[in-house]
Amino acid sequence: MSRQIFITDMDMIRLRELLTEALIEGLKGDSSFRELEQELDQAEIVDSKELPRNVITMNSKVLIDLNGFEEEVSLVYPHDADLIENRISILSPIGTAMLGYSEGDTIKCEVPSGKVELQIKRILYQPESAGDYHL
Repeated sequence: MSRQIFITDMDMIRLRELLTEALIEGLKGDSSFRELEQELDQAEIVDSKELPRNVITMNSKVLIDLNGFEEEVSLVYPHDADLIENRISILSPIGTAMLGYSEGDTIKCEVPSGKVELQIKRILYQPESAGDYHL
């Protein structure tokens, strides 16, 4: 599914660093890194202060409807991921797919157990709109 992806300049720098680390460690062939790289290659970089409040960025907290069940999830870097706390890694299929989507959007993505559909109900917290540019 082709879409315009908006990503902050700081998120782009950090995610490209994550990909560089994967290359150094020999992990870049992993499908999660390839998917993320493809998303970043399509991204339009936006200054953190100019990004709309309803776009999912790194460290955003989001209310989603996943196959009919509402969940609050946060999109995080791999070292902060914790499924018990609903902190979803950017390297997971859902995490990679969520990046850059907005409230009201519906995402269909492939996960290890099959296809899932999730709807972005509401952005509960976006670091950039809260002035938290360092996260």
